[in-house]
Amino acid sequence: MNVWILGIHMTKFGKHPDKDLVDLAAEAALGALGDGGVSIKDVQVIAAGNVTGGPAGIGQRLQKQIGQTGVPVYNVTNACATGATALRTAIMAIKAGEADLALAFGVEKLSGVGLLGVTGTARADGEPWTPAGRYGNVAPMDGWVGTETMPGVFAQIGMQYLHEHAYEGVPLELFARISEKNHAHSTLNPLAAYTRRLSLEQIMNDVMVAYPNTRPMCSANCDGASAAVLVSETALKKLSPEQRRRAVKVSASVLTSDPWQEACQVLPDVSTLTRQAAATAYEAAGVDPGDLDLVELHDCFATAELIHYDNLMLCEPGGAVDLFESGATWRDGRLPVNVSGGLQSKGHPIGATGVANVWEVCQHLRDEGGDRQIDGARVGLAHVIGLGSACGVHILERAA
Repeated sequence: MNVWILGIHMTKFGKHPDKDLVDLAAEAALGALGDGGVSIKDVQVIAAGNVTGGPAGIGQRLQKQIGQTGVPVYNVTNACATGATALRTAIMAIKAGEADLALAFGVEKLSGVGLLGVTGTARADGEPWTPAGRYGNVAPMDGWVGTETMPGVFAQIGMQYLHEHAYEGVPLELFARISEKNHAHSTLNPLAAYTRRLSLEQIMNDVMVAYPNTRPMCSANCDGASAAVLVSETALKKLSPEQRRRAVKVSASVLTSDPWQEACQVLPDVSTLTRQAAATAYEAAGVDPGDLDLVELHDCFATAELIHYDNLMLCEPGGAVDLFESGATWRDGRLPVNVSGGLQSKGHPIGATGVANVWEVCQHLRDEGGDRQIDGARVGLAHVIGLGSACGVHILERAA
């Protein structure tokens, strides 16, 4: 059974001191319902994504704001893949025949949290670290056997990729140029948290967070929400021609976690589960990377974008640097990546990101991308990864 995105919406990402989680979620949900030409009374299941809001179900809290209808509500948390997980939950409910129309959303309040947050505990000088108990459940690893802070983890992963493929250039400049691309793209996205173009020199000379990632090369913690209305193909056929024209087909919806492997567990492996998700999605959709017209991938750091070129098979194995150097991933290139400005500019309200990446792809497939429109876009891919680990990949296609 095919599932289609009928309506989709995202709020402006950034600082919203006058709005709480429910306000933001309601804005996104009502926007998606309005975009799809339906109302809350038409929704038969809700999937709600949020990471930091506490134990109270954000899905039910949204219902109290926009209309309680007694439908099942699934509250999901899956690190940075939370929004994609909510989307997939709604898709599975429709495929299972339990609903014809579903609402999925993600929301987060993160402005003011800072880049590093609260990490680790103070270690006693001179006290040796000895492993005991289940990893991560006895004591934080940070400061004992490396780092668990995300800037440090992804800095290491990026540098490891360059080392494995014998890169001879300057890592700082390479990754700064990737960030330069995304900040340039953001100037055309009015919903991005930051819309100012930055020069290569500004990016390279900004505060160093974890070499080679300076501050502009890191995703921006912010507030925001995004939501999508999904519909079965059977129900879509009963809707108006305009609703059918704007609907976007979900050709593949894939969620993976880490496979078993005999390997060091200190440095997270963000590549294997992404490659598995991508391979599964391409097969399910009946497309290959060469068919893609645009990609929104999880550039939580500039280093992450580079390795995900390879993980999503946008290039030959080991060819991520060559792909970027060719200019292909710029908006006017052969395979535009992160036309929205990416997480480095658009912002990264964790629970909302997975749906927001899908929103961006939908804009282009509907030919509603405005000044940043990728002309003739028919197939797009949205990708997110959450350490823990989870990877979501959605392949979307324009209505015939």
